[in-house]
Amino acid sequence: MANSPITSPLKESDKEVTANALQATLVDLIDLSLIAKQAHWNVVGSHFRSVHLQLDELVSAARGFTDDVAERANAIGVSPNGKAKTVADTSGLPEYPDNWQADTATIAAIVDILARVIERIRARIDETDKSDLVTQDLLIEIAAELEKQHWMWQAQQA
Repeated sequence: MANSPITSPLKESDKEVTANALQATLVDLIDLSLIAKQAHWNVVGSHFRSVHLQLDELVSAARGFTDDVAERANAIGVSPNGKAKTVADTSGLPEYPDNWQADTATIAAIVDILARVIERIRARIDETDKSDLVTQDLLIEIAAELEKQHWMWQAQQA
């Protein structure tokens, strides 16, 4: 890791584990916000309005957590990287289709994408168990909100 003007409260090995978890989460959340906004612009169908508005709620949640994650990285002396190229090269999320999508297809895609984000964040919760409980707490908070969103999206498929 490059030298940091910010002193880290973590020992170097813990800082590296935590930095990797935060960077991967940052990228996934940025991608999630972009995917949800793309879906928001392109959803069509009889449930357009409710899905359109629910997508904006997801975008807001993802963007808020993106800032929290980036600020946590800074707090431990790590420079966050949310550049478009970094997101495109390193996101672990499924790709969202081009063009207009029916509301039912949009819902199905968002359910799958949220499941993937949650799976990845839950793995990072485990990874940060020994390296940094403060970061783990933030990841738990993010997982809780995204799991709530996931439930609400799944409920539309019932």
